[in-house]
Amino acid sequence: MSFTDDHNPTDSASQFTHVVNNTNAGIWEFNINTNEVKWYDGFYRVLGYEPGEIESSYNYFFEHLLYHGDKATYTKSITERNQSNISTVQIRLLTKHGYQWFESSSQRSADPSIPKVYGFIVNINAYKIAEYQAAQKDLWLNEAGKLAKVALWEIEAHSMNLILSKEGYDIFEISNTVSLTVDEAISFFEPKYRTQVSSAIENTLRSCHAFDLELPFRTAKNRVIWVRFKALPIIDNLGRCISIRGILQDINESKKRELTTQSSLTLSHDQNKRLQNFAYMVSHNLRSHTGNLDFMVNLYTETDSAEERLEVFEHIKAISSSLNTTVKHLEEIVQIQAEINDDKTVIQFETTFKQVMSALQSNITDVDARIEFDFSESPEINYIPAYLESIFQNLLTNSIKYRQQNHAPLIKCYTFQMNGHIYMIFEDNGVGIDLERHGDKVFGMYKTFHKNADAKGIGLFITRSQVESLGGTIKIESTVNVGTKFTLKLT
Repeated sequence: MSFTDDHNPTDSASQFTHVVNNTNAGIWEFNINTNEVKWYDGFYRVLGYEPGEIESSYNYFFEHLLYHGDKATYTKSITERNQSNISTVQIRLLTKHGYQWFESSSQRSADPSIPKVYGFIVNINAYKIAEYQAAQKDLWLNEAGKLAKVALWEIEAHSMNLILSKEGYDIFEISNTVSLTVDEAISFFEPKYRTQVSSAIENTLRSCHAFDLELPFRTAKNRVIWVRFKALPIIDNLGRCISIRGILQDINESKKRELTTQSSLTLSHDQNKRLQNFAYMVSHNLRSHTGNLDFMVNLYTETDSAEERLEVFEHIKAISSSLNTTVKHLEEIVQIQAEINDDKTVIQFETTFKQVMSALQSNITDVDARIEFDFSESPEINYIPAYLESIFQNLLTNSIKYRQQNHAPLIKCYTFQMNGHIYMIFEDNGVGIDLERHGDKVFGMYKTFHKNADAKGIGLFITRSQVESLGGTIKIESTVNVGTKFTLKLT
């Protein structure tokens, strides 16, 4: 509809209408409630039509003029409720000469009672094509020269044929006489990333979006390496993606250095955190003992009665014994840090486990415990022997100590491998722990959750310290009166 369709315009309105209708921008109005649209003459002309040559309606614009891949973007730009500034998006519209790129700017009425959006479109097709051509030239001329391990590839949109340079076959580690399909090429990426690669390619073909990914890749010789997979769309004069061109780059060495650095930083952070916690524990635990000891010594010197002095002295002896125990525990923790640099050696899980069981045989027999183990899936590990022995001993001792009184303990231990890591599962049918109440304290020092007189609250703290000092993790699952399961990632 043209402004000239209005009845009885004033002179100034006529002059304004003349200017609007003859501008190179396509100006429009849209009523959100009724879906009614108003197109001014310039709107038709930027699309290559004469006013009235095509239907002026929201349905016609949305279903016949707007490119299907841009519908969601455009709808969002004109329907955002909090739109106060001008919203600008780039879309493709069907002109008389095919699809071309336009920049669409819109703004809602400043008056909340008027449900209208106003805007205009400007043809940017020449600029868009020049932009993609420049990016394409940059990709082919610059990226390929950065490193020797760079391959060029192209996927033709219509046939989905894959063209791969010689360097690409070297990265795949296959003969350049082999013809790869797109799906076959994607299958070289590790399974969990294949959907991401497929989606990236489909999105580029559909919406002309570039992508740049760094992913693990398994070659034909079964080597897992890191690659950079980058692409740009190639579009025709109608704004359609006719092919995708990109690079496949072997970045394994640089990626491994990056991951090693990141791992070192994480380990350093964890070690600093453990050091801070240790300093806190030393301060807290020793201060408590020394404070009590100081109080009792003062009380002893101020007391004249021999009987009272004897009673105070007994308290001093108890505090001294407790202080000695605490110092021994702290020495154990210090020893863990000192042993981190000890030489690791290949250890058989079953051999170490049986040695610990033999040392605890009387405890096991006294409670008629049944112990099942299976280390066949991962029989050995490169580890510090003293650590593995200590881990087994603490977990076995805990399972026996915190058993249920109404039936014999059942303890299971087994290992397996997953994603290059060695895991150990240790579970029992003991009294369990209420993790909702105590979950954040399970591995704390001197934290106990049952009324056992011999509970010290040090075993699990030491176990976690040993596991984490070598870069592993330990997690717990537990249900009261059902049992407890520990999952240890040892490497």
